[in-house]
Amino acid sequence: MLAFQNDEDTSTDRVIYLNDLTKNEPKKFLHNRISTAKYNAFTFLPKFLFEQFSKYANLFFLFIGCIQQIGDLSPTNKAGTLLPLSIVLFASGVKETLEDMKRNKQDTEVNNRLVKTLEGKEFVEKKWSDVVVGDIVRVENGQFFPADLVLLSSSEPDALCYIETSNLDGETNLKIRQGLQETTDLLTPEAVGGLEGVIKSELPNNSLYTFEGTLRLSHKEIPLDPAQLLLRGAMLRNTRWIYGVVVFTGHETKLMKNSTATPSKSTKVERMVNTQIVFLFLILVGMATICALGTLHRTLTDPFEVDILQTDRSAAPYMVLPNFLTFMILYNNLIPLSLIVTMEFVKFFLGTLINSDLDMYHEPSDTPATARTSSLVEELGQIDYIFSDKTGTLTCNVMEYKMCSIAGIGYAEVVPDEKKARVDDSGKETGHYDFHRLIMNLDNHSTGPVIHEFLTLLAVCHTVIPETTEEEPDKIIYQASSPDEGALVKGAASLGYTFTTRRPKSVTIKHHEREEEYEVLNICEFNSTRKRMSSLVRGPNGKIKLYIKGADTVIFERMANEGNKYIDATNVHLEEYASEGLRTLCIAYRDIPEEEYVEWSKIYDKAATTINNRGEALDKAAELIEKDLILLGATAIEDKLQDGVPDTIHTLATAGIKLWVLTGDRQETAINIGYSCKLLTEDMSLIICNEETHFGTKEYLEQKLAAVKSGLEPNHPQTSAYNGFIKLFGGKVFDKVDKDADHDAEPLALIIDGKSLGFALEDDIKFTFLELACLCKAVICCRVSPLQKALVVRLVKKNVIGAVTLAIGDGANDVGMIQAAHVGVGISGMEGLQAARSADFAIAQFRFLRKLLLVHGGWAYSRMSKLILYSFYKNITLYLIQLWFAFDNGFSGQTLFESWTQSAYNVGFAVLQPMAIGIFDQYVSARMLDKYPQMYRLGQRSEFYNHTAFWGWIANSFFHSLIMYKTMTWMYGESAMLPDGRIANNWLLGQMVYTTDLLTITWKAALIVDTWVRFTFMAIFGSIGLWLVAFPFWCTIGPMMGISTELYGLVPPTFTAPAFWLGIVLVPILSNLRDYAWKFAKRNYFTRSYHIIQEIQKYNIPDYRPRMEWFKKAVYKVRQNQRTKRTRGFAFSQNESGQANLIRVYDTTRRKPRG
Repeated sequence: MLAFQNDEDTSTDRVIYLNDLTKNEPKKFLHNRISTAKYNAFTFLPKFLFEQFSKYANLFFLFIGCIQQIGDLSPTNKAGTLLPLSIVLFASGVKETLEDMKRNKQDTEVNNRLVKTLEGKEFVEKKWSDVVVGDIVRVENGQFFPADLVLLSSSEPDALCYIETSNLDGETNLKIRQGLQETTDLLTPEAVGGLEGVIKSELPNNSLYTFEGTLRLSHKEIPLDPAQLLLRGAMLRNTRWIYGVVVFTGHETKLMKNSTATPSKSTKVERMVNTQIVFLFLILVGMATICALGTLHRTLTDPFEVDILQTDRSAAPYMVLPNFLTFMILYNNLIPLSLIVTMEFVKFFLGTLINSDLDMYHEPSDTPATARTSSLVEELGQIDYIFSDKTGTLTCNVMEYKMCSIAGIGYAEVVPDEKKARVDDSGKETGHYDFHRLIMNLDNHSTGPVIHEFLTLLAVCHTVIPETTEEEPDKIIYQASSPDEGALVKGAASLGYTFTTRRPKSVTIKHHEREEEYEVLNICEFNSTRKRMSSLVRGPNGKIKLYIKGADTVIFERMANEGNKYIDATNVHLEEYASEGLRTLCIAYRDIPEEEYVEWSKIYDKAATTINNRGEALDKAAELIEKDLILLGATAIEDKLQDGVPDTIHTLATAGIKLWVLTGDRQETAINIGYSCKLLTEDMSLIICNEETHFGTKEYLEQKLAAVKSGLEPNHPQTSAYNGFIKLFGGKVFDKVDKDADHDAEPLALIIDGKSLGFALEDDIKFTFLELACLCKAVICCRVSPLQKALVVRLVKKNVIGAVTLAIGDGANDVGMIQAAHVGVGISGMEGLQAARSADFAIAQFRFLRKLLLVHGGWAYSRMSKLILYSFYKNITLYLIQLWFAFDNGFSGQTLFESWTQSAYNVGFAVLQPMAIGIFDQYVSARMLDKYPQMYRLGQRSEFYNHTAFWGWIANSFFHSLIMYKTMTWMYGESAMLPDGRIANNWLLGQMVYTTDLLTITWKAALIVDTWVRFTFMAIFGSIGLWLVAFPFWCTIGPMMGISTELYGLVPPTFTAPAFWLGIVLVPILSNLRDYAWKFAKRNYFTRSYHIIQEIQKYNIPDYRPRMEWFKKAVYKVRQNQRTKRTRGFAFSQNESGQANLIRVYDTTRRKPRG
């Protein structure tokens, strides 16, 4: 014990005392509370401010606000910038806080879940957050594990339990865990409460598949391994209860160690805004420089300055910098401060529209769509690549027994009219019967004995365990580590052959109201090399039979030369099943003479006791007996897809989005699902990479890439995306892939397994892999780890020019790729899933991605594009007027507009127009966006918002501002005579120009709006009305309060001047006439795709596009036959070893302990 105590002091182990809280407390183990929130009380301020000031606009206004405080530099109010900036930051802070509160709420729900924890000699319910290291907990069937546990005992024999880890690794197979033999008998609270011992384990780490530790009981130290570890995030399945001791809690659990902090993401649009703010800053510097040099020139050359004012010319050069700063302050709103807060507000509102969309509400699970991070909403309209998990995202994790072929006759659960059995012209019977006919044929048809053998095989040859409950003793629940086997056994039961009992050496089935017991002599297990599993059983008649099921390729080559009458008919059915995306298995048997079995069993027993290469020896032994088979038929199982998955994938592909499936599942299963969900189509050629070595992978990918390039059309450069590289410091630097590069080669799909992918992601191969993958229409990566998923996403994100990536998944194994992608979408609706909490958006079903991207994404991108360009336009237009005024006032730094009126421009009078555009505008309807998914490419190609559009709007601002200023000064300049004999001053001119500007930018907003709703009318006409009411009010109240004294007495001369009324009618029309003419010309002579769709929508024009359906069907049949002859649709999901030994300990006739 002393030696053990010394080990306690090492930094490489943690020591946990069982049932001894006082000894565990001093070790300060981490609590079990979890938080996936972006901020906490300590990190909010620094993290939030860092994010906000990474936006160049906010950084610029902070700089302006600071220099405004210096002496007499500022021609405007000293609080004129810092106050609005503070309001903007406050509003952004409120938005971030509200969104983070949602995450906190979800965390609280998890932390407040209840689990039974041992206190003394009984179990009491305790919140997950209160569970501590060393606690012994009782977890019951269907519950998630609250922390990482070491399994002590369970309701099953030998402390076995089944767990589902799809939330961790994406696999739906149930895994088996087994407690130590020494703790198997701890079956009551009293027994486990009296347990004394010490666990010494490794320190917390992120390795999901390893665990090292020891359990010391009395003077015996027993090793612990991953077979005893139950991870947080996994669920107990098909096991009544388990007892476990907590070893890792909270953020030290392996699940949380695999998660990363919520990253800060910015959108493609925001990054472009940042770039354009730099452009505007350079324009601003140019304007300030011109004006500062103009002041210098006036000071040095103007006779009035020299002779009358007698300014000191020698000091003039030293005033250039202060004058430059003065003009920077004067023109600072050229960069719109309001743009940032308007964008944040509009995005938040667009997020609430997603949250409240009933089309994306999943009623069965009561789950709405959720925009957890509304900051990325416009990014949804520019997605180029989707990276999707398979299990739980595309599929429902439900296997259903759909069809079978027995003795050459096809049967199906439901038979469509066109597939019903009939006799063709040649007298052959084709088509399918339903399962009811199968049951009738069992007793009344010449194939009855074959049907009996077939169904007996399904009910006997497997590793499934039947369970019953005391509440419903007649209801059997099948525990299956393979979902395929579970479906086959359930299918046999539905056809009258019910598997009822498993004993260590036999199984019992019930059919025709009688029970039959089959002695299980040997089980030759499934693995990916064998692609089959078999059982040797002794029937009730004492005869030995070999029952076998597996892939058609391995079964057919082991057939007997005589006695197989059904091979051709079964082949036809297999091709048909494969073409429908069903998972197929061939079913066969063989009678084994007693003498042959005795000889063979000696070989098998010797192989089973081999120490080295036991698996290989067992495979060789199985090969000796699995021969001369008689084919009974085939089965077809449907791996049930989520509703609408095929249509969604097809539509997204039509929209120009490429889908890559990254799954932890087997290759055969993934390919099968690929065809089912229309990711893979019949006209695609498959490139399958299953290389075992680094150089093998490199050579294979390079050969395939060269072959693909050689097949490209001559007008495309064969070097494609990586058309050149340069040597730099002895290495090769490759060009990035162009996401918009198109090619005319045949459609390709790349399928690569996890081992090959590991090599393909290494530095010397990854660019070859990426280029080949980008030339393919679809990519499937199988058997990938969570880290590999994230690395694939990062590879595309960094090396495909302008690509916007989206990752979607439902489990903790998807969190890495969800956070690595530009946009992360989690599948919610299943309680306890980590992905939805780490994602930017959460939806309940994959099919909702269609509307989320095509409609909400398309609208958000077009709305934000208009909002940003319009916001730039309205600010630049107003502040360029100040520049034209500077030429008239001798670059004195005098402002034309009163400070508070100028500040109210972006807060009151010009704020509703961009909001109306950003929230309610629809360039086409949701129905049209869904009907014509090709419209989505407008966002992918950044056609609404790009540098060309930006400079076009800037040029328009120069034009509008010049027209307004020159026209108004010509109509009503400073020298205009007022009715009372006074001369008009600059403030009077300024307010008239301000009114004209407000009307001009409002009419411009009306020109670019595509959809008018009530709020649009309010924003357009309300803004003008608000100004006409607020202006005389402020001119009266402001001077009385000692503010805006320069406005005193301006109302009467303004509203009584004919020039004012003529100007506010004429100038906006004159300014926008060019815009209207350009809009007319663009629609009629430079037509874009969305113009056509707008007209189809407005006039409800029928769409007579040719469909080529007959031609497509003909091609489909040819391709279908080509593919099915290659693959036959085999897929079988099963743990590769250990099942045979585990089922030998089960006796389902024994009553299980209650615990």
